[in-house]
Amino acid sequence: MKLNINKQRSLWWGVSLSVILAGLVAMGISWQKYGAPLRPGLDFIGGTRLQLQRDCSQPENCAKPIDINAVRQVMSERGLGNSSIQLVTDESGQQGILIRTRTLNVDERTQLQQTLTKEIGAFDPKATQIDTVGPTIGQQLLSSGLIALLVSFAGITVYLSLRFQLDYAIFAIVALFHDVLITTGVFAILGLVQGTEVDSLFIVALLTITGFSVNDTVVIYDRIRETLKISPDLPIDQVVDNAVNQTLGRSINTTLTSLLPLLTLFIFGGETLKNFALALMIGFGAGVYSSLFIASTLLSFWRERTSQPQNSDQLSATSDQ
Repeated sequence: MKLNINKQRSLWWGVSLSVILAGLVAMGISWQKYGAPLRPGLDFIGGTRLQLQRDCSQPENCAKPIDINAVRQVMSERGLGNSSIQLVTDESGQQGILIRTRTLNVDERTQLQQTLTKEIGAFDPKATQIDTVGPTIGQQLLSSGLIALLVSFAGITVYLSLRFQLDYAIFAIVALFHDVLITTGVFAILGLVQGTEVDSLFIVALLTITGFSVNDTVVIYDRIRETLKISPDLPIDQVVDNAVNQTLGRSINTTLTSLLPLLTLFIFGGETLKNFALALMIGFGAGVYSSLFIASTLLSFWRERTSQPQNSDQLSATSDQ
């Protein structure tokens, strides 16, 4: 089956625009609620995170589910009423609590754990996780991550401008922004609906997504140049359609083989890597979509409107031989 990419480009652009707009609305709401476009995790805002798992080896300790209202009451009594409290369940079905609060010293953490133990039962010391990050370190992590992301975009623009032409590079960068916006938009929605937070691994995921997405785009652009060299009289929309259809199987297979281990990591990787794997799955899916339906159709649309001669592509392709 041959896809007519350019005939339906309004559909592809409309789908992307709808998802991006929904994400931008969610980011605006998040900004008002959390002071950031995404719900920031401990890595960025600083504070103390305690994950406590009940010890079900003790008789009757896990007979009743955890009452989150009792946990909130304990936190309020200790002046920590604004803390984020979530119930968590491990792979064996044992309940625990995840608390994100202001920075606590050792004595405060010890007293809090003792009070919670009296209210909801003993905790397993082997499963207890305590993390503390200062706000200064969090700001440095965020700044460094954003700088790394911008540098990667600049490097990709320079490479594609030299490897192809400027218009190729511009539309490839537009596709990369598309992938980043969709990924961040989905996480903004999840932050509002499920309380999903982003940490430093989210920045790593965005960097990985840009590399994956631009690789697919380069393959399609290479095929467009090859087709222009062989058939210089073909209309640009037909050239792009042929290039996309010729690389469609490769793009789908590459994406599927990347998503399968990420799905395994999402299911079995634990809480620490779960959001990282989810971000990569969303970004890789958006990446193959943008390479096939956004970067290619934008290039075709631009060439049609500017009536740019195709000889420059032929010369560029010949010089690379």
